[in-house]
Amino acid sequence: MSYCVYIMTNTYNKVLYIGVTNDIYERVKEHKLKVYPKSFTARYNCDKLVYLEEYEDAKTATTRERQFKKWNRAWKLDLIKDINPNWTDLSQNWNLDLSKTRINQKADRDFRKSGNL
Repeated sequence: MSYCVYIMTNTYNKVLYIGVTNDIYERVKEHKLKVYPKSFTARYNCDKLVYLEEYEDAKTATTRERQFKKWNRAWKLDLIKDINPNWTDLSQNWNLDLSKTRINQKADRDFRKSGNL
């Protein structure tokens, strides 16, 4: 299993959100669909993936995420510009199925288990 540290932003590249996950595809879908409507990324429309690092273990990824969160904004911007100078949405060609997320898939499984079909 791999772990990713990632940065999401909004349309105007003004707001930055740094996160860590063990399933980057599902996590990006959750951001894009605003699955958690009261979350920071939903409130500030951070639905564009602009930076990504992959790690083999959770501890290293979490440590890196904490490092990023302590950095000043200029360092974060430089990091993004180094690998993604046009601030392109790195997930734009992933063919994400936005009709299903791990949240609603779990709800479907729970519903089927309950025998209410």
